[in-house]
Amino acid sequence: MQIICPHCGFSKQVDPEQLPADTVRVNCPKCKQSFPLQLQAQEPASRPEVIASGYQSRANETKISAQAEIDALPKAGFWMRVVATFIDAFIVFVLQFLLGSLLAVAGVVTGGGSEGAVGNMAILIQLFGFVLSIVYYVFFTGYCGQTPGKMALRIKVIRRDGSPISYGRAAFREVPAKFISGIIFGIGYLMVAFDDQKQGLHDRMADTYVIKL
Repeated sequence: MQIICPHCGFSKQVDPEQLPADTVRVNCPKCKQSFPLQLQAQEPASRPEVIASGYQSRANETKISAQAEIDALPKAGFWMRVVATFIDAFIVFVLQFLLGSLLAVAGVVTGGGSEGAVGNMAILIQLFGFVLSIVYYVFFTGYCGQTPGKMALRIKVIRRDGSPISYGRAAFREVPAKFISGIIFGIGYLMVAFDDQKQGLHDRMADTYVIKL
């Protein structure tokens, strides 16, 4: 309990049990003035767990609000993504043709023109083209969320929480997740046309959105 002098403002903590039961007036030890006894309960200090709970609650509200804003961003539709895919496919084809031709010429020059060498070189060129395609999509998606095709259409891949997509998540989205979307008769890709958030199966698996910029 706390006693406060109304004359000078001096205050002191006291234990109510130490005061006589019939005490009605007290003298201030500072200004020596007498005043009626009025005991005031000291406000309990805020408990750390209550404060932490308040901070956590506000943090959760902020997170929910931010997620709602991301969910409300305009998403790239099915046909827009198809056009971006065709642009990327054309670029990859040109790269495969040019670099594959250089690789074939180098193989002929260094390995001769025997039938076995030509067969091995053909396999090597096919493997090179496959790896080049994967590197193309994973690099651009992981680097900035945009392949050249998506840049041309002004669309971008982001995480559902709004953070940039990493190389690891890009690799997961572009290789196994897209393989699954395609192997089930392309239904994973067609989901983009009917999903409220324009997510394909690979987007759901990788926890990503494709948004308009």
